[in-house]
Amino acid sequence: MSDCTSLELPFPHRRSPHQAGAAAHHRLWLDRHRQLTAGITEPAYEHWDVSELAAFCYPEAGPDELGLAADLLGFYFLFDDQFDTELGQHPAEVARICDRLCGITHGTAAFAATTPFGSSAPSTSPVPSASSAPPTPSATEHAFADLWRRSQRGMSARWRARAAYNWEWYFASHPAEAAGRAFAELPDRESYLVLRRGTAAMETLFDMIERLGHFEVPQSAFHHPVLRRLRQLAADIPSFSNDVRSYPLEAPRGDVYNLVMIVQQERGCPADEASAVVLAEAQLMINQFAELRLQLADVYNQLELDAAQRGAVQRYADGLAAWLAGYLRWEGRTGRYRAG
Repeated sequence: MSDCTSLELPFPHRRSPHQAGAAAHHRLWLDRHRQLTAGITEPAYEHWDVSELAAFCYPEAGPDELGLAADLLGFYFLFDDQFDTELGQHPAEVARICDRLCGITHGTAAFAATTPFGSSAPSTSPVPSASSAPPTPSATEHAFADLWRRSQRGMSARWRARAAYNWEWYFASHPAEAAGRAFAELPDRESYLVLRRGTAAMETLFDMIERLGHFEVPQSAFHHPVLRRLRQLAADIPSFSNDVRSYPLEAPRGDVYNLVMIVQQERGCPADEASAVVLAEAQLMINQFAELRLQLADVYNQLELDAAQRGAVQRYADGLAAWLAGYLRWEGRTGRYRAG
């Protein structure tokens, strides 16, 4: 397979000085939500280096914020991995799980508002026998409710609405991915991109740049074409690289939403050649990202942003670059994508 480390970035990765504290915090959080890790051994999980990913991707975050980042990243991995089992081939069951999690972000899951902060164990009280009684919240729901409450702290209603939408996009993409596994239908490139941009959860991760930094990007800049393009590139590049890394694990189990497989079908070529093509596309996107960053000064002038607004936009763009550099650095070191 082609080597993802061949990707060249015009900016270096950095590491937060608070990684050790985030790692200790994350271990305690996992202890409180231990049912999340039922499918993996502790040594194997430690080999993923989740706290290192947080430290690489959010190098400016303070100690408490980096702990939240580590918890979120751990949740993504553990939530996603449950669908690598037989469960992941049953779209209706996946939809049921994801709909209940979406309900937490939209305030329709009553327990999310009443569960004490940090609580993890599902309720052990008897469930009423009436057919209308809601199901007992799962360990996954309790863990996500905790993360959602912490993530909202100090943020505006506008940010919360956007974050809720992005979480819904992430969760609601999983049933379609499950259908792809169940029917083993290789998607075309456009369908792949639509679904991958949902299941990769990148928009939720980019929302956390603002949350962890305690600032918000002005609306006019957030939706400006330059920033939207920067965000899309920063989302797609790791997905392309990850597809190359994870291909040896995904191909045997029938996961079809992988760009290496799609390029193989497009070109009728072996996996090594398809991987090289995917990485070449990623490198082109990295170059585009660097060029777009140079246009931010023009955006500030065009939108007549004041000094504070310019500072917020620059912090966000720098956060996207930090995420990109940090993720690619971590991906080359983690044991998560190594077979065996």
